[in-house]
Amino acid sequence: MTARDAARLTLVVFGFVVIQETVMLDIRIGGVHPDIMVLLPIVAGIIGGPGRGATIGFGAGLVADLFLPTPYGLSALVGCLLGFGVGLATVALDRTAWWLAPVAALGGSALYEVTYGALGSVLGQPQMLHVALARIVVVVSVTNALLAWPAMKAMTWGMAQSSTEGMPTSDAGVGSAR
Repeated sequence: MTARDAARLTLVVFGFVVIQETVMLDIRIGGVHPDIMVLLPIVAGIIGGPGRGATIGFGAGLVADLFLPTPYGLSALVGCLLGFGVGLATVALDRTAWWLAPVAALGGSALYEVTYGALGSVLGQPQMLHVALARIVVVVSVTNALLAWPAMKAMTWGMAQSSTEGMPTSDAGVGSAR
């Protein structure tokens, strides 16, 4: 990864953090706000595979944890597992398929929120498994499914060219970082 590629990826993560902490925190759907930081490991796993998904999930999770009152590293752990899992689950699929990003965002976001709540509860935060968990899962999953394609475009731009080499290019799909 070149310095230019690292700077692009940093800008993407920074952009997501700014949008999350300014716009998304003000949006309430049934008392729950969307969480677009969950999209980063999902789209990174689709674009770059399990290794890149895990790495970006861990890094983005550490950044997200700076703004949360939960145990530091919890978002990083769950993001790392999610990025690896999505990358592994999609490695044999046509990554340019129009339906892949929204479906992966829907399922991955739901899995993230449930895992985050369960691990938080195990780590001494029992309030994380409360009755609103189902509402959180629905709001975050649906919102992220709707925002999956813009997130794919941003992450494609931000990831190193080496991670997208060999992938098919198409105007209808993910495309190339070139």
